[in-house]
Parts: sequence; C-alpha cells; structure tokens
Amino acid sequence: MTNPDFARTLSLLRQEKGISQRQAAKTLGISQALLSHYENGAREPGLMFVVKACDFYNVSADFLLGRTLSRDGTTILDADTLYDVSDERDNVMQGSVIATLSKKLVVNSVGLLFDLLSRVGSKKAIRAAANYLSGTVYILFRHLHRASGNENDDFFSVPQSWFLAGLPRADLLMSEAEFVEALANPGKGAHFPPLDHNAMKEAYPGTYQSLLQIVHTCGERLNGEMASHMENTR
Repeated sequence: MTNPDFARTLSLLRQEKGISQRQAAKTLGISQALLSHYENGAREPGLMFVVKACDFYNVSADFLLGRTLSRDGTTILDADTLYDVSDERDNVMQGSVIATLSKKLVVNSVGLLFDLLSRVGSKKAIRAAANYLSGTVYILFRHLHRASGNENDDFFSVPQSWFLAGLPRADLLMSEAEFVEALANPGKGAHFPPLDHNAMKEAYPGTYQSLLQIVHTCGERLNGEMASHMENTR
C-alpha cells in the first residue's frame, strides 16, 4: 500500500486543477486505471511518476507526500511524515489540499495538547483550554455563517450585536487567563511531562511534527508582522 498522504494529496491536486482522471493520466503518461490505483492507495508509484506528478502540479515531493504545507517543500526538520490521529481514511476536504493538510495539523496538535494536559492532571486547565479552542471555532464559524448571506441568525443564541461588539473575543481572553492561572496553581499531584524536543519527539513520533509545523509557521508570521510594524513606525 502506498503512503495514504501521497494518495490523498495526488487526488486533491487533480481536483484542484479541475481535470478528470482521464485527462491527468494522459498528461502523466499512464492509464486512467493506474492513476485511479495511485489515487486510492492501491498501488505504489515509481520515482519517475512522482517526478512527473510534481512537475505537472507544480509542487515539491515533500508536499506530495504530505510532509509539509509548503508547496515548495519548505520543512522545519527531517521528522516523520505528518500523522493524522483522526484516522479518517475517506474524510478529506473535497477539492482543497490546503484545507485537508491544515485540518490535519490542527487536529494532531490539539490532540497532543490535550494529552499533555491530561498528564498534568489539572481539570481546570483542560476546561479553560477547551473553552478557548471552542470559542475560536465559534467565532470563525459565525463569521463564515454571516459571510454566506444566511439571514437566519436565530441559529445562534448570542445576539448579533453582542457578537459584533466582541463578546466572544472577551471570553477568549478570560479563558486564556483561567488557563494560565490553572497551570500556575495545578494542585497536589500535578506533574508536568518533559517538553524538550527529544522527549516530545519520542513520546509523540507522529503528531509532534504537526505541532512543530504550527510553532514554526506562527513564529514566522508573528515575527514578520512585528518587523513590518516596526518598519512602518520608523
């Protein structure tokens, strides 16, 4: 069986390009039946096909293999291929590689975070983290709901005026404060697991790569925004 990340990404890249299997197979120099086997993970492709597919879809081999979100192959280290803890073989974002891989990073990282919190043993910290993350999802979904033109705001119990005034964002700040306080006073019997690179890589050989990717990309974005702000204020 081929790498499931490869098969999934290969199929999504074709859908993103808006072409049929027949069209893609002809360009890649193989039969439609063989391409179908590659896309569903039933056959293992050779190196020449991988090279052709990378050139055709204008992506790197690392991206095609699901090792990075960057299409040019930028990675932060030579760790294991990203691992999807949800193990949802057929649950992919239709037509969007970036959506599927982004979901994968977030799902893996959130799972790792809650596993670490369970080891700490602070129920208050776990509740605060859940409140913060669910609040973020609530905000993004409600913005999406409004942007879609859906006029049925009765779906939400919080009045739209409160939402637009920033009540959910204020709740995020409160949840974050509760989280920090809970970790500062975890209670008797609490135990913080080792969080250094080697310990994390050994404890979470699959999902730790996802967390590293998020830490890396967020760090680059934040540092870039700060540098831009400082440049504009000179």
